[in-house]
Amino acid sequence: MSEKTAVVVAVDGSEHSLRALEWALGTARALRAPLTVAHVRPEALQLGSARIASLGPAPELPDTVLNAVANDLGGRTEGLDVRYESLDGSVVDALTAAARGARLLVVGSRGRGGFKSLLLGSTSRTLAASAPCTVVVVPHEARAASLAGGSGAGRVLLGLHPDETGDEVVEFAFRAAERRGVPLEVVTAYPVPPSPALLIGAPAPALQVPPPLPDETPELVDTTTRRQEERLRPFTARHPGVRVVPGVTPVDAAGRLVEDSREAGLLVVGRHRRHRVETLLVGSVAHAVLHHASCPVAVVPPPGRP
Repeated sequence: MSEKTAVVVAVDGSEHSLRALEWALGTARALRAPLTVAHVRPEALQLGSARIASLGPAPELPDTVLNAVANDLGGRTEGLDVRYESLDGSVVDALTAAARGARLLVVGSRGRGGFKSLLLGSTSRTLAASAPCTVVVVPHEARAASLAGGSGAGRVLLGLHPDETGDEVVEFAFRAAERRGVPLEVVTAYPVPPSPALLIGAPAPALQVPPPLPDETPELVDTTTRRQEERLRPFTARHPGVRVVPGVTPVDAAGRLVEDSREAGLLVVGRHRRHRVETLLVGSVAHAVLHHASCPVAVVPPPGRP
């Protein structure tokens, strides 16, 4: 992680954002970084402030959300450089601007305006795919230990594709594990050849049975394990204190990561690199874990690109 300035956390008064605030508070303290608590004012308040300003000098309308957050934090910010910022504009644009030059942008899984049936709100999804820094999405139903135990509770998970995952993603995961003093579990998927039953013409409907799952081939497991170890070797040399727990899984890395996230404190994935509309999309693994992981998810962008 580069030595950038503040940890920025978005709040809107919702339970989701307050969970994000708790996580950001512990992380800023662990990083010895400033904490910026940012609230994008509702459109009605923005319009009201603009109308009042157009009539002449007048006191700024208070930001009741930030005032409530500051009062609630009370003395828990002692020793931290905490700033409170009221932002105007659209939520995504305002938070994107606030995140420029930041170390992390921390958001909840949904805001006040999100549909209760959705696991991930559109704002969190868009920021994870387009913000100029690493975005950490704290899920609504994050396991209790990941918050009650502070930012260091639980091991760190890393979804690794040896050919596609950038150095910045791997380094972020190693530093997170090193700072927390926890193991780093690395999950890499290997391709499974199709079952011969799938290569033969389908029988009559009455004779159809589910095809057997293909056996794990030792060669694929060994090759994937070796490629994973080779990819991690420079990082294990730089971070000898981090205990790496390697893992390979057939086809579905996202499923394994989601399952293991139940006992993790942080899950790290990279942002999609190859699609032309990178600002709109994250990769399939990142998409799946953002929607289903039980612990906070860090989405790390490619260097020098939003």
